[in-house]
Amino acid sequence: MALLNGTSSTGTTMTTTTTTTTGMASALSSTNGGLDFHDGLRSRAAKTHLKPDGSAIPDDDALSSGRSTPLPQDAPPSVRSIHHAKKQKRRKLFPTVNYEERVSHFDPQSQHRDFRGFFTLFWVGLFIMVLTTGVRNVKETGRVFRTSIFALFTEDLQVLALSDLVMVASTSLTLPLHKVWRARLHGVGWGNGGYICQYVLQLIWLSMWVYWPFARRWVWTHQVFFTLHALVLLMKMHSYAFYNGHLCETERKLHELDSNTLSTEPKSDTALREVLAFELTSPTGMTQYPRNLTWNNFLDYLLCPTLCYEIEYPRTPSVRWNIVAEKAAAVFGCVFLLTLTSEEFIAPVMRDASAHLQQQHTVSDALLVLGESINLLLFPFLVSFLLVFLVIFEYVLGAFAEITRFADRRFYSDWWNSCNWLEFSREWNIPVHHWFKRHVYGASREHVSRTVATFITFLISSILHELVLFCLVKKVRGYGFFCQMLQLPIVMLQSLPWLSRQKALLNCFFWISMILGLSMNCALYVLF
Repeated sequence: MALLNGTSSTGTTMTTTTTTTTGMASALSSTNGGLDFHDGLRSRAAKTHLKPDGSAIPDDDALSSGRSTPLPQDAPPSVRSIHHAKKQKRRKLFPTVNYEERVSHFDPQSQHRDFRGFFTLFWVGLFIMVLTTGVRNVKETGRVFRTSIFALFTEDLQVLALSDLVMVASTSLTLPLHKVWRARLHGVGWGNGGYICQYVLQLIWLSMWVYWPFARRWVWTHQVFFTLHALVLLMKMHSYAFYNGHLCETERKLHELDSNTLSTEPKSDTALREVLAFELTSPTGMTQYPRNLTWNNFLDYLLCPTLCYEIEYPRTPSVRWNIVAEKAAAVFGCVFLLTLTSEEFIAPVMRDASAHLQQQHTVSDALLVLGESINLLLFPFLVSFLLVFLVIFEYVLGAFAEITRFADRRFYSDWWNSCNWLEFSREWNIPVHHWFKRHVYGASREHVSRTVATFITFLISSILHELVLFCLVKKVRGYGFFCQMLQLPIVMLQSLPWLSRQKALLNCFFWISMILGLSMNCALYVLF
């Protein structure tokens, strides 16, 4: 304890100083009632440093970087202690903050990816929106909601459910029809006329079920649901028919190799046989075409949350029914919030804008009404867009994946970080992206260039989107079609080297164009 007593002996060594410091830590711990601020206040054992010849290096030389000021031989013990402390890494007696080179969570260099708190904040914000809307409506009308949302859902509900069931059942025509092509009755198979018949069947099927909601005069909620479900089933029918058609032709080519009468089969035929046999077998090797042509397999495919048919899918061990119940409840909650947002914040704006537009007689006044409507619709459509994303890709598809034990739950990627519309189309809706890549882009690529195949893919996608808008507003205007096709030249512009590096700017442009485009299209379709 010479250091505490103020002894200044030049013969005091660094070891004595270290031991004394440890004694100070013990004394402080005892003084504070045995409460130790840090677990590791004991000094570390001095590490022995060796020269190349094996001899030990003195402590001061070993700890020196070669750039520090040399320690005088007659330095007092306190100076020696400070000099020694500079060379060590250990906890101090006083609680310290550990500073090091780090970036913030939102920094582009950050590896932090957990933002689930914002997901919770989103739902809290929606709860506040519902609460404030209900309070305002009670004050103004005496009711919680301006319209009866329950009546909107239940109107003609039995007919809707029965119609949807019949529509699903009608897709089963694909299976017996494929068996006809495989049997090659009257010499007609898939490759020489069968696929044309399938196209005709799909066109008639889609026309009939798109017309049905108009004939029943359903409300917009029923019509949108029915039309979207019809398009999903159409894609499933197409994928099932054309993938099995490909397998049918593959099987036929494999049987043609069996008719080879040569005693020794050429090596090329042997290699081709292996390729064809591999094509007919599922990835796990458990099922092989045509053993997949069963009603159980077809029904399972209809229920699986995918649009691309495969003989077999990866499965989870069991169904978690609590997850199914949770996602089913979330579906009804999202649909309720979607309807509330539409009835409270979108429909009134459109009604007022339509009434004001009737009183305007100049183009400038009409454009002013349009601009005001777009401005009032920006936030409601942002909320609706996010709710549509959640209800479809997280809850509906997630529930069906759990029921069918479908293991691949990657229905979307981080589309919110998209820098262009091509990237968004790949990540926002992965099942649809896979379908277009396989059955539109891939099929076109065999006959045309990459650019033309991309144009055809966007064209068909734009037509289907315009069809949904037609069923919703019962008008054919082409605003949505034009905006979606406009994405192609925009993507080409954004691919320029000097612009493609501006990730933050491109992501900002994506979000602005997304929010502005949704509200602008709604205003244009309703008002003009």
